[in-house]
Amino acid sequence: MEFWDIYDSKKQPTGRTMKRNDWILQDGEYHLTVLGVVRHVDGRYLITRRVLTKAWAAGWWEVPGGAVMAGESSREAVNREVMEETGLDVANVPGEPLLTYHRENPGEGDNYFVDCYRFTLDFAPEAVKIRPNEALEFKLATLAEIKELAAQGVFLHYDSIKEVFEK
Repeated sequence: MEFWDIYDSKKQPTGRTMKRNDWILQDGEYHLTVLGVVRHVDGRYLITRRVLTKAWAAGWWEVPGGAVMAGESSREAVNREVMEETGLDVANVPGEPLLTYHRENPGEGDNYFVDCYRFTLDFAPEAVKIRPNEALEFKLATLAEIKELAAQGVFLHYDSIKEVFEK
């Protein structure tokens, strides 16, 4: 069973945990997630398309990411998520969160912080290994292509993280 740390409004751990997707958070409590924007040295970005069996945003495009597990740092989590979802190792690539934002969902028990990283790598497309239970496909997309997917309403989180692509 997976557990997540519970954070306060200043993004400090409270010492309490919650079960994954057990939406028990009170107002002013948060869990932490990460996003890893992977930029190829040629300027294109690695994006994946969500499987159609996902309960939310099935078939949409996104960047690798997910929840930070209890006891795990944000950086450890983004390294793990990028590896799990793409097969690429960013553990030795410099990077700090370029952006942190939060979402409030009053009364729903699902408030969260998001740390968004960007990594620039030189990799062959053949090195990308997506998990069939996570993604249908991947592509190296230009910023213009990502903006077009966002305009179509099929790119997750773009409005929240667009400055990470544009920096």
